[in-house]
Amino acid sequence: MSGRSLTVIAALALTAASLVPQAAAQAGPVADPLPTPAPSGIGVKLQEIARLPQSSTTPAAGDSRLKQYNRINYLGEIPDGSGRFFVPDMNGKLYTLGRDGSGQRTYLDVRATIGSTFHNHQGLGSGFGFVAFHPQFATNGKFYTAHTEAKDALKNRKPDLPSSSNAVVHGVITEWTATDPKAATFSGTRRELLRIGFEMYLHGFQQIGFGPDGLLYLATGDGGIGYRSDVPQDVKVPQGKILRIDPAGSGSGNKKYGIPPSNPFLGKPGALAELYAIGMRDPYRFSWDTGGTHKMFLGHIGEKVVESVYEVKPGANLGWGQREGHLTYRRNDPNCQLYPLPADDAKFGYTYPVAGFDHNRPNGGCGDSGNALIGGFVYRGTAIPSLQGKYIYGEGVKGLLYFADEKDMRAGAPIAKTFELAVYDSAGKRTTLKTLTGKSRVDLRFGTDAAGELYVLAKANGRIWKVTGTIQTQEACDPGSDVVSGVTAARDWKPVTPSRWRFPGTEVVLSKAGSVRPGPRRPNEYAVVTKGPAFGNVTIDAQVRLDTPVSQKDRDVVIVFGYQSDTRFYYAHLSSDNKIYPHNGIFLVDNADRLRIDDQWNGSVGAPPAVTDMKWHKVRITHCTDTGVIAVYVDGSSQPLMTATNTVLKSGRVGFGSFDNIGRVADLRISGKGQ
Repeated sequence: MSGRSLTVIAALALTAASLVPQAAAQAGPVADPLPTPAPSGIGVKLQEIARLPQSSTTPAAGDSRLKQYNRINYLGEIPDGSGRFFVPDMNGKLYTLGRDGSGQRTYLDVRATIGSTFHNHQGLGSGFGFVAFHPQFATNGKFYTAHTEAKDALKNRKPDLPSSSNAVVHGVITEWTATDPKAATFSGTRRELLRIGFEMYLHGFQQIGFGPDGLLYLATGDGGIGYRSDVPQDVKVPQGKILRIDPAGSGSGNKKYGIPPSNPFLGKPGALAELYAIGMRDPYRFSWDTGGTHKMFLGHIGEKVVESVYEVKPGANLGWGQREGHLTYRRNDPNCQLYPLPADDAKFGYTYPVAGFDHNRPNGGCGDSGNALIGGFVYRGTAIPSLQGKYIYGEGVKGLLYFADEKDMRAGAPIAKTFELAVYDSAGKRTTLKTLTGKSRVDLRFGTDAAGELYVLAKANGRIWKVTGTIQTQEACDPGSDVVSGVTAARDWKPVTPSRWRFPGTEVVLSKAGSVRPGPRRPNEYAVVTKGPAFGNVTIDAQVRLDTPVSQKDRDVVIVFGYQSDTRFYYAHLSSDNKIYPHNGIFLVDNADRLRIDDQWNGSVGAPPAVTDMKWHKVRITHCTDTGVIAVYVDGSSQPLMTATNTVLKSGRVGFGSFDNIGRVADLRISGKGQ
């Protein structure tokens, strides 16, 4: 086995080990808690089916985040065989519509029914938060809602479970019974099941839903105080927990619902009998895998750095207040960072994530990172086989779609790898949800129908899209039949500065670092292959090595392609750093300073560093000039590390170099469609 192959195996082993929650000897903060979601090579095709009416808070909100087109936050199918979808708008209305988006109507106006105590203008989770239809709705007409109340409700209504005397808002669970379940609009009765107080205007009742056991689960946030209190770990209070109740029973303290006898905290001294799982900050979305496992997955929004998906089992403690994700949380840490687990961590019995991503705070700090994990569903539909068994979730603010394989998502196992899904419109054109919504804040949410097919919603413009298929992002190109290889002689290359290069016979060596040159910002030193033709569609395979010690930060080598002149070409920058605009990405030089074009750069961090040592690394670059799709693969991975779409340059030559370091290339093979 070659030394180059051993390097790949060692790197893969290190990556896998790093995803296992474990104690560490060092006490310093963890700089990069989780890998950036990798490109999947798959895109989802979205077909718009509806746009729901515009709405606003009452009174007008001061928080710009509440001033979206509307505040739709879920799509489901009423379980009565009618094919009707339901969509709650947090500003107050419950809509129904047909499968194709037609027949939109207001089924129930929760805000109008509740009246003046209804609260929706402060706090991202305020208003008509969620709705869950009873599995037997067709015969019993029952459904359940979560909403928030303030004003006179704080003075005149008493919470049913322990709540702060300083509560500023109440979360309320209501049972509604329709006189005629088939009716187009609601008419019937309602009764209040449960009321809980929260100390801040956020992290209240986030979702309610019926599980496979027919019981009602209530995802209850920490009221925004878990970062400074023990509330999420306190089993005497409901905040920061998942509750499980039986709406048909009457054994609760207020006699309005039942306590399931299998509830894991039932009978434990001092514990609320309603508790199902504890230790949560913002348990935003949960779902069950309908594929036979019935595993419950929870999307959990983090405080400082980590966004997590958990497999939730009865009695689980997700650790919030002491843990964030798979790391140690410290109150009052001035840099808002996370730390390794203590050596005796096992004794606490915390449940750690099965998937997730980090907030990517490259320079520390405590400001809002602009990230929120939105939980989704394990796809078990039949229309899109390529998504089968994948847990689809996302980042809500920017509208990014992710997945992890359900088979890898097991409590106690290494954290499953997350991949990013590209987005295509109904015509098959690559796009983004920011583009589709026309807003920088997308506010992405998910839905599913009775057949298990997926839907994407956005508060930004009130639209709903159905996921109708997938597209391979590395589209099939005419591969051509031209091949250039064996390019190790000086006559095969044209360097910018010949004196900086050596050609010993088996590899090409940049032995002296280049210096800044006049003109656009671009790699300081590179050499272009002159043997053979220029290429349109091209695949570049090579081994590259960085010869500058990585103890010096920001080291790099580059692979040039699409080269037409010294001021017109693409290059893939392979770096030990991914937190600065010019590092570790795909760039275009077009008679102007290099322009970053890769999909992975989010403004502060890019794809994981491609080169972190002085060993050989296998690199493959594919460029389909027909579509503009570019992909960079490192160390034999089947998933690209970086991707981009750009159609400016249609053909060109291939090269190797660096900005201001030294390195070498070997085993270079160029194949494709010669021009």
